[in-house]
Amino acid sequence: MTEHAGAAASSPLAGVRIIEIASFVAVPLAGMTLAQLGADVVRVDPITGPADYHRWPLADSGTSIYWTGLNKGIRSVAVDLRGGDGQRLVRELIASAGVLITNVVGRQWHSYGELVSERPDLIHVEILGRADGTTGVDYTVNAGVGFPLVTGPAGHAGPINHALPAWDVACGLYAALGVSAALHHRDRTGQGSRMSLALENVALATAGSLGFLTEPMVTDRERPRLGNALYGQYGQTFTSADGVDFMVVALTERHFRDLVDVTGTTKAVAALADALEVDFADEGDRFGHREVLGGLFADWFRRHDAATIEAELTATSILWERYRSFGEVAAGPRVTANPLFDTLDQPGVGPYHAAGSPLAIDGAHPRAAAAPALGADTATVLTELLGLSDAQIRRLEQDGVVATARPR
Repeated sequence: MTEHAGAAASSPLAGVRIIEIASFVAVPLAGMTLAQLGADVVRVDPITGPADYHRWPLADSGTSIYWTGLNKGIRSVAVDLRGGDGQRLVRELIASAGVLITNVVGRQWHSYGELVSERPDLIHVEILGRADGTTGVDYTVNAGVGFPLVTGPAGHAGPINHALPAWDVACGLYAALGVSAALHHRDRTGQGSRMSLALENVALATAGSLGFLTEPMVTDRERPRLGNALYGQYGQTFTSADGVDFMVVALTERHFRDLVDVTGTTKAVAALADALEVDFADEGDRFGHREVLGGLFADWFRRHDAATIEAELTATSILWERYRSFGEVAAGPRVTANPLFDTLDQPGVGPYHAAGSPLAIDGAHPRAAAAPALGADTATVLTELLGLSDAQIRRLEQDGVVATARPR
């Protein structure tokens, strides 16, 4: 197999080719993750562009920051996916590559049953909304799993969604893991794999593993809303004299002891323990009496500015961080001085600090590469994978079967 020129020979997935038919978060994230590990990932989209090609946020040019962020380092082929000629062309690409990841479900022409006859060792990964085949996106799945009813301040009556599409992210990483496992299986046995992954099942499995579902099964108790507190442990938000908010977590007895010491509340906490007949060395007692403990500690935070608090907490074992906006983080050293990030000049967006893979391999992070324009690699991919000539590609373009790069 010809290795994609952009993948270093030492990359874990160098020499692997993957076809992606997708939109939105989970599958593009899986494709980008696999590309960062060295795979040649070719995204196939309709000639008119995918549904998320112009999704917000947008750069001043109108280019989607969202789309370019999730499709870094891949290649783009634009094909008429509604017509028979385009569908046959994509099937040939899939057969040549041997791996398909998609969340465009219900299309018989690129189903496993149709494709496996053309590539018996095919790896076919399909992401669904729900396992029964009905639709679902992160925000609807999240609503049906339970998290919005335990998110937000104590006493709040209605649901509160969070901004992070957690199930899309987890689903994309599961898909990348599934492809990697299937590649190993194929190398070992010569056999392909048919995999399906439901977004809702990712959410349900995670909620079950973390105890959110098991708790009501075995105790008949529902998880309460806690605001910024940490369930079952001691963790709370405190505000400094100059109005900076800090998240402080004491998971262990040592953490808690250091928090008591740094806030100068040793005598007060000991007296409270005696009065309540509890032992704050026990995490359950710390959690159960978090509000009164928080009242003791809050006074110290209110009397000190953020710089002093940071210096004092840094000298302890306490787990803490100040709350920061995305803008603060983007401008700060955790981005600008972090080897995870490199300056990337993305057409339509401009230069910015772009994250490569968070997985450091032999001490280095695979670097970020620019996302393609729609159809930017149509001619190259058709030549490399299918051996089509320039004349054949021009004819396909004239017939409206494929398209090459066009402005966003």
